[in-house]
Amino acid sequence: MALQIDYSAANKEAVRINDCGIVADSWRKYVDRKNIVLQFLGNNLSIDILKHYETRLELLKKSSYYIDVLPKHSALGDQNLFQPNVLYHLIDPCKFLRMKKIGTTQVKIQLLLLREYLSELKYGREELKVIAKISDVTLFLLHWNTTCSRLGHLFNTLKNFISVLVPGKLYVKHHLMSDAKSNKIPELRVLLSTKMPVLFDRRESIAYHNSVELKWLVLGEEAHHDLYELAYKLLEPRYCTEKNQFGVISVESGSIEIGNLLPDSSYEFTIRRAENYTLVYSAWCDAMVLKTKAAIHLQYVAKKSCHFT
Repeated sequence: MALQIDYSAANKEAVRINDCGIVADSWRKYVDRKNIVLQFLGNNLSIDILKHYETRLELLKKSSYYIDVLPKHSALGDQNLFQPNVLYHLIDPCKFLRMKKIGTTQVKIQLLLLREYLSELKYGREELKVIAKISDVTLFLLHWNTTCSRLGHLFNTLKNFISVLVPGKLYVKHHLMSDAKSNKIPELRVLLSTKMPVLFDRRESIAYHNSVELKWLVLGEEAHHDLYELAYKLLEPRYCTEKNQFGVISVESGSIEIGNLLPDSSYEFTIRRAENYTLVYSAWCDAMVLKTKAAIHLQYVAKKSCHFT
C-alpha cells in the first residue's frame, strides 16, 4: 500500500507559519514606531516643556529691547574709540533712526513667529497623542509615512522656535557712520539685546494715609541702577479739584515714596523702563492699585459712632 502524503495540510501549515511571521514582524514594527512617537512626545513636547516655552515667550513679550552697537573686531590701539558712548556719537543719527525702526520690526516679527511656532507645537502634541493611541496595527503602519513627515515638520518647528528665542543681529546694509572712509572708524555689528521686565514688589509696597511707599524688582532681584518711569493717577476722582492727582516720575533706584495723596482713595501705579536712545521696543508695563488709609480724625469719628451705637 503506497504512502499517501496530505500536501494540502502541509501547505496550510506553511501558510499559517508564514502568516504568524508577518504578524510578528508587523507587531514589532508597530511597537518600535509607536515608541518613536512616544519618545518624541516625552523628550520634546511634554506638558512641562511646553509650559517652559510659554513662560519664556510671556517673559519676552514683557521685556524691553535695545540696540547694541559694537566693533566687529577688537583691535589694539585707541580703545577709547571702541567705547559705546563714543561709537554712538560717531553714528549718523538718521541712519541710526532707520536702524532702530528695523530693530522694532524685527522684534515684532520675532514675537509673532514665537507665538505661531508655539501654537503649532501645541497642536502637534495633540495630533501625536491621537496617533500614539491607535491600537489597530495595520492602520498605524499604513499611515506611518505621514506620521514621519509630521514628526520631521514638528522637529523643524521646534528648532526654529528655539533659534528665535534669542534676539539676533541686525543686518547693516550701509555704513552707520558718516565718515566711514576713515581708517580709525571700525566696522560695526549691530545686535538686539533684552532687559527683563520690571515688576512691583507687592509685599513691600505699602499705602499710608496720604502717601505710598513703592518698591519694584527685576525678576525677583533688586532693581538695577537703570532709569525707570513711574506713573500714578487717582481712580474715580469725586471732585474737579481731585483730577490733578496724577503724575509721571523718573527714578534711578528701586523704590520711591510719593506724598500729597488723598486719604481713603484708590490710586493706580505703573512702572516701566524709561525710554532712551537705544530702546527699540517696550510694549508692557506692570500695574498695581493701592488704596490709601482713611484720615485719622475720620477713623476716630467712626470708632466713636460705633461705641455709641
